[in-house]
Amino acid sequence: MSNTNEPCIVAVDGPSASGKSTVSRHAARRLKFMYVDSGAWYRGMTWKAVREGVDVHDSEAVIALMEQSSWDFSVEDRIMSFTIDQVDPSDHLRSEPVREKVSAIAAIPEVRKFIVARLRETSQFGDLVMEGRDIGSVVFPHARFKYYLDADPEERARRRHRELSAKEQDIDVDKVLHSLQRRDQMDSTRKTAPLQIPLGARVINSTSMTVDDVVDLIVHDVESFRNQA
Repeated sequence: MSNTNEPCIVAVDGPSASGKSTVSRHAARRLKFMYVDSGAWYRGMTWKAVREGVDVHDSEAVIALMEQSSWDFSVEDRIMSFTIDQVDPSDHLRSEPVREKVSAIAAIPEVRKFIVARLRETSQFGDLVMEGRDIGSVVFPHARFKYYLDADPEERARRRHRELSAKEQDIDVDKVLHSLQRRDQMDSTRKTAPLQIPLGARVINSTSMTVDDVVDLIVHDVESFRNQA
């Protein structure tokens, strides 16, 4: 735990394939904080809608499905996970149907309100690193440590292509770039909690940086503050 009564929150925001997930996991491990991937929760709701045959653009149907579903959360090895109606969706959260439809789900205000409330509850477990698109601006706007990770679109596409190629065959890098650009447009222009640089966040362009470079920067910031407290 931190040296104060309040948990130490590290908020990491940024667009898809900017390195948020890898950096946040490594930083949490080194700091011995809990790691929370907020995007997984929106993908979980998307997976549920796809699984049940619900049109992700039908907000009323999505909200009804969400309200009827039972979500259970757990922490193992300082990583937050969840089940929906007793089913662990983790193996399906990066599938193409979920990737292509999650922005529509994430744009529904009622879904965001539900998930933001659940994300805030995770602070009861103590110090944490949480990554997403509105962590420093909406979920924890008063977090002491806020970062916005970015990278050139082409580099982000190459990173996501490498990630997907390990799981799927015949993935075209241009298709990946187009998908990322479409996701960026949807996320940055939605009416509710659009993707933006949070007030007071430190912007990190990781195009020419290694994962360790970025992790070192975050860990140094946190440890320097805690050593002075």
